[in-house]
Amino acid sequence: MLVHALIREDGTVGADELYTVANTLGMSDQQVRLCVKRLVTEGRFTHEGRGRKAELHATTDTMRALAPNADFLRHAFRQDAGLAPWDGVWHLAAFAVPESARTARDALRETLVRLGGAPLQGGLYVCANTWEPYVEEAAHRLGAHDALTLLTTTDLRRGDTREPAGLARRLWPLQEIADRYRRLSRIARPRLARLTGPVELSPAALLTIVVELAAELTRAMEPDPLLPPQLLPQPWPGAQARKLIARCWAALHERDHGEARPALFRLYADITREAAALGDARRRPPQRPAPAAAGRPDRCPP
Repeated sequence: MLVHALIREDGTVGADELYTVANTLGMSDQQVRLCVKRLVTEGRFTHEGRGRKAELHATTDTMRALAPNADFLRHAFRQDAGLAPWDGVWHLAAFAVPESARTARDALRETLVRLGGAPLQGGLYVCANTWEPYVEEAAHRLGAHDALTLLTTTDLRRGDTREPAGLARRLWPLQEIADRYRRLSRIARPRLARLTGPVELSPAALLTIVVELAAELTRAMEPDPLLPPQLLPQPWPGAQARKLIARCWAALHERDHGEARPALFRLYADITREAAALGDARRRPPQRPAPAAAGRPDRCPP
C-alpha cells in the first residue's frame, strides 16, 4: 500500500521519498528493500539506480490497478448524498465451476465477495447494487463466463426473514464494517486538525498523511458491500467517515503547491471535490421562477 500510494502520475516512485515516508511510519529500510525486491520480482515495477537515488517505474498493469475502488468510492459518496436510492432489486450471481478449474472458481468467489456479494448457498451470491458488468468482466477474465448465471429479484427470503434491512443484517457483517469506519474516523480527525492548523507541514509529512489516509480508507472500504442507506442502521458510521476523509483531501489540496504528487492524491481529491459538488447541489434550494411582467403572460424570450 505504501509503494502504491506514492506512485506519481507519471508512474514513478522516488526511492528517497519512499524511504523517508516509510521511516516516518515506523518501517525500517530493510523492510522497504525487501518489499521493493518482491514487487520487482513479481513484475509490478522495474527498478533503476541504487539506494535512495533509485527510481521505481510501475508497469502498465500496476497503473491500471492503482485505484480499483474509484468507481465504488464515487458510488458511496452518491449514496451519502442521497442520489443513489435503492430500487428494491436484489442482484444474484450463480456459478458451477468444476473441480478441475478450482483456481478460477476460487478467484470468482473472492471477486464476488469483493464486489459486495454475500453467499446465500453454495455458488449463489447476492448483492444490493448493479454489479453485473463487474461480475461478467471477472468471469470472462477467469474463463468462467459460460458457468455464470445472473438474475434479479424483488422477492428474497432467508428462513422467515424477508424484510430488506433484516436480510442485510443477516447476510453482511455490518457491525465489523461499522467498526472499521469508526477506526477510519479516529485516524482522520487528528490528521484533519494538522492539515487545517497553522503549522506548515513538510512535503514528507503531507505524503505520510496521504499514505495513512489511503491505507485506512482501503481497510474500511474493501469489506464494505456499499449497501444502500435504506438497508443500513442510521446514522451509518461510513457516511461520517467519508465526510471526514473528504475534508482531509480538500485540506491536502489547499496545501498543494504544485509539487509532484502521488496519483492517488489527484484521484481522491477529484472524487471528494465531485462529492462536495453533489452535496452542494442537493442542499441548494430550487430556483423560483421570475414573476411575469404585469399584464403579460409567461412566455419564452424571443
